Amino acid sequence: MNFDITPGVKGLIFDLDGTLADTMPYHYKAWQKACSRFGISMDTAFLQEHTGAPGWQIAEDIIEHSGMKGIISPDELMKVKLDEFFTMQHNVTPIEPVTALVQKYYGKLPMAIGTGGHREAVEKTLEIIGLRKYFDIIVTANDVTKHKPHPETFLKCAGLMNVAPSFCEVFEDGDLGIEAARRAGMIATDVRSWYHSDWR
Repeated sequence: MNFDITPGVKGLIFDLDGTLADTMPYHYKAWQKACSRFGISMDTAFLQEHTGAPGWQIAEDIIEHSGMKGIISPDELMKVKLDEFFTMQHNVTPIEPVTALVQKYYGKLPMAIGTGGHREAVEKTLEIIGLRKYFDIIVTANDVTKHKPHPETFLKCAGLMNVAPSFCEVFEDGDLGIEAARRAGMIATDVRSWYHSDWR
């Protein structure tokens, strides 16, 4: 298949995890390991529902869902999860049909990353897949107060690119992100059919 951008768009916004980088198997394993350390079990369906949410929100929901509120804190769970993820992060690979668009339109159209990821993890992932040099605009969970499905992440990207939302195309793999893009008045493109990931 020939994957490309929608004709007429003037700015491109990319989610990172599961869109540019095949990180989700490692995020899932990291959550599983962190949860098991606290005696919690978690299945892929739960994480799939939360794709695009910031880690602290996922941690809060896991604790609530497992009846562990007041026993462990989201910060504790999140720290263990990040530590676990960093031990596996070097294995992350690019999602080539999507990264090819970054390389094709670099210098031709403004581009941004709009992600629910943690700033440190995002920067490392971009370095590992060789894309850090392509992005001057990176909006992470640390940079907004309202997260996907709220449109703030993508609206901030559009503002920094100086492109009107209606002329932005967002590439996403999560339902929360697709909803956020639509709420921002942008073109939402679901990349889940563009590649196979063994975590889905």
